Amino acid sequence: MKIPDAVENLISAMTLDEKIGQLNLLPAGEGLLTGAQQPTSLSMRLDAGQVGAIFGTKSLASARAMQERALAGSRLGIPLFFAEDVIHGHRTVFPLNIALACSWDMPLIENTAAFAAAEAAAEGLHQVYGPMLDISRDPRWGRVAEGPGEDALLASRIAQAATRGLQGLGLGIPGRVAACLKHYVAYGAPQSGRDYDNVSLAWEDLLETYLPPFVTGVDAGAASVMVSFNAVNKQPMHANGQLIEGWLRGRHGFNGLVVSDYTGVKELVAHGLGPAPLAVARALHAGVDMDMVGEDYLRELPVLLRDGLDAPEAGMSLSAATLTNLVDRACRRVLTFKARLGLLDDPFRGLAGMPKAPSRASGRKLARQAAARSAVLLKNNGLLPLAPQTKVALIGPFASDRANMLGTWAVSGRAEDVVPLDAAIAVLTGQKPQVAWGANVVDEPWLERRLNVHGTTVTRDPRSKAKQLAEAVALARASDVIIVAVGEAKEHAGESSSMLSPELPAAQRRLIAALAKTGKPLLVVVFAGRPLAIGEVAAQADALLYAWHGGVAGPEGIADLIFGAASPSGRLAISLPRHPGEVPLTYACDTTGRPGNAGFTKFLTGWLDLPDDMPSFPFGFGLGYSEVRYLAPRLSSATAKADQTVDLRISVENTGTRPTVETVQLYASDPVARITRPGRKLIDFRQVSIPPGQRRMVSFRVTADQFRYPIAPSLETAEWVRDPGLIRLHVGPNSRDTQMVELTWLD
Repeated sequence: MKIPDAVENLISAMTLDEKIGQLNLLPAGEGLLTGAQQPTSLSMRLDAGQVGAIFGTKSLASARAMQERALAGSRLGIPLFFAEDVIHGHRTVFPLNIALACSWDMPLIENTAAFAAAEAAAEGLHQVYGPMLDISRDPRWGRVAEGPGEDALLASRIAQAATRGLQGLGLGIPGRVAACLKHYVAYGAPQSGRDYDNVSLAWEDLLETYLPPFVTGVDAGAASVMVSFNAVNKQPMHANGQLIEGWLRGRHGFNGLVVSDYTGVKELVAHGLGPAPLAVARALHAGVDMDMVGEDYLRELPVLLRDGLDAPEAGMSLSAATLTNLVDRACRRVLTFKARLGLLDDPFRGLAGMPKAPSRASGRKLARQAAARSAVLLKNNGLLPLAPQTKVALIGPFASDRANMLGTWAVSGRAEDVVPLDAAIAVLTGQKPQVAWGANVVDEPWLERRLNVHGTTVTRDPRSKAKQLAEAVALARASDVIIVAVGEAKEHAGESSSMLSPELPAAQRRLIAALAKTGKPLLVVVFAGRPLAIGEVAAQADALLYAWHGGVAGPEGIADLIFGAASPSGRLAISLPRHPGEVPLTYACDTTGRPGNAGFTKFLTGWLDLPDDMPSFPFGFGLGYSEVRYLAPRLSSATAKADQTVDLRISVENTGTRPTVETVQLYASDPVARITRPGRKLIDFRQVSIPPGQRRMVSFRVTADQFRYPIAPSLETAEWVRDPGLIRLHVGPNSRDTQMVELTWLD
């Protein structure tokens, strides 16, 4: 039977209560029985046919048991689907998404997503809440750790690669899962960087920066979308019909499932949109098909479908018949999603334990490669790579750390599977490094307690700061090279982890300063979940490696880089602020009438209290172990008509002695436009492997469509335009250090 027919047959046979039950999305929680062997609230809901899907199951057996219970409780035998947060890996935890974005390596990102999908599917999961596509330009926001960085083009390519990795060629394929793009939309642009805060921005910014990754994910076939907690331009997203039913479905043609975030429907009351019945009507009308956790749909819809809604104080009136049609619409989408997964044909599809999960050994190998490809070398005064026989002092609160290396939102990972940096170095080199603590992660006990909210990951050396520091300095003086492992605990970043000052904690900055004074060569390794202001550390270090939180094999990948078993190729997917107050920050900021210089100049855009010599690490920046020389770029034509393609070619030469991977980046600027435009914007990039002493020709195809931009007095009246005339193309190794050529469109 065709999917639409099977779904319509069910819809016609279902009662209103059964339809409402399909819209209820609940957590697995404690399962079907309490510790006293009494039925849980979940089991009672299943018995009554009041659950459409469950998230958070931890085993194939528990998922099967819940499916059996659901089928027994459903008059029509309608199955559940099972979901989970699979953000950067499942059992095998890969580097944070912001770290993977720094690889700029789409095949790698697709492979990590496919591996995560295979592990998740082997445990009976049908849908995962990912990829997360929230562009963010504010390091204060903790969930920058889970996202793709600051740029729309890079994020869009990641959306395509991750969706393809998760879903394969389509839904219902063994070993793959349904992607759920999140968080729709602009969740990464909150006021003051505070999580859950609201967003006010120009419609042009929404259309050109924050929506494109979702467009690409939908175009890649993503089967579902999760809406975000925030309000956009005064309208909470869980009630934002303009952006869900209007733009996502109506304008862009998305025909999949839309789910709420955790208690997102319930939170409309706190947003000020009225009591629960009104909040439910708003969410359902806006196009939110499933209500996660809050059960407001389950509680409020029976009365609404009987009496309708008349709320003149909120400007909303919906008849019982209209609300019934909205429930039918949402239920139809839930059932269609299940049908596409193959669950209406076989309720135990994906729950039979086949195919088996891929081997953990292969996953760890991929994770180690990903960690090395994601780390960004920011400085190297000839110190790296180290020879294996180098006498190393390994100092810092993350020198032997396991618990924080997985990073935030690694819900199915195990810290005990991590090989810490000291052990990774010992295995790789055959020499066990001398280790000292040097400083606590943070000075403040109250902050330490907050960081341990999900279990102890931050422990404290009970000795005085002076004793910790003295031990570290003594060890450093006796070594050939100092490696200091600093950064953030895993809960420094992630949900509800906004930071007023995104910089290395004071205790760790004191440690680095003391070690620098020894005069010994100093490598600073930063394990973090957000882009931190490095400040004076960049000047104090001889080499600086931004390792992020690299997942289950993160420290091993970093050891490979330090000792030359791998070469660094990561490039920043998000700019590092020079100072914690330099936020929000992006390379693609709109031009001003008084553009700044490299240093401070009175009456030009800049910061009065920022030193001119503070090192800058812009979007796209990163070093390798070989120098790469860029020759002059050339265009196939300096003028072109709009229907023609222009080729930009540039030769890049590896002048070093080691193979290297170079990410050649192409930016554009439009000096004559109808509105203010970004000073430059990424329009393409290529990764190329270059053997020592050789050149590679890199070619970009430039088309007129790449220079379209929106004019949007409102979302409904938005128009994408393109102007004839001069544009400037900037090509180079990062967003700052580029060469420019000019191209003129004749029409």
